[in-house]
Amino acid sequence: MARPRNCRRINGIPDAKTFKPAGVPASALEQVSLGLDELEALRLADLEGLYQDEAARRMNVSRQTFGRIVAEARRKTAEALIEGRCLIIEGGNVEMADMRAFKCYACGHAWEVPFGTGRPQACPTCNSENIHHGGMAGAGRGFGGRCRRRRLGKNRDFNRQNAALGKGAGE
Repeated sequence: MARPRNCRRINGIPDAKTFKPAGVPASALEQVSLGLDELEALRLADLEGLYQDEAARRMNVSRQTFGRIVAEARRKTAEALIEGRCLIIEGGNVEMADMRAFKCYACGHAWEVPFGTGRPQACPTCNSENIHHGGMAGAGRGFGGRCRRRRLGKNRDFNRQNAALGKGAGE
């Protein structure tokens, strides 16, 4: 019997859940499903440029598991782009971070804000706009503080998911 899959930590649910070629109805396209954990792996590795060790720690998985997740996410994304398929972002066994960490690269100040409050515009200490997400990594409690487990099944409406996470429909 296989070992149960660990809950993967993600930073948030995207506002858009479907990406498709312009001018083609989604019903006429084949779909590629990208899990929320795979989207988070792409964000950490490709958007934030983190090494796999740090990204794996933030997602609460091993480095090898992170490598498999990001490789599969890249394959699915490439398949959707190259073959003109509809990319659907949905579900997975994930947990949401309660707090989001930021760091000012101008003065070095690090702070946390509650999830769902949006990205800060400037550092509260020096008012610099040179701030980056994830600045408190290794600051005691681990990245983002405590997490709540969220099991988000496939084909659920994102408004219901956001409501379950305490976010309004417009956030």
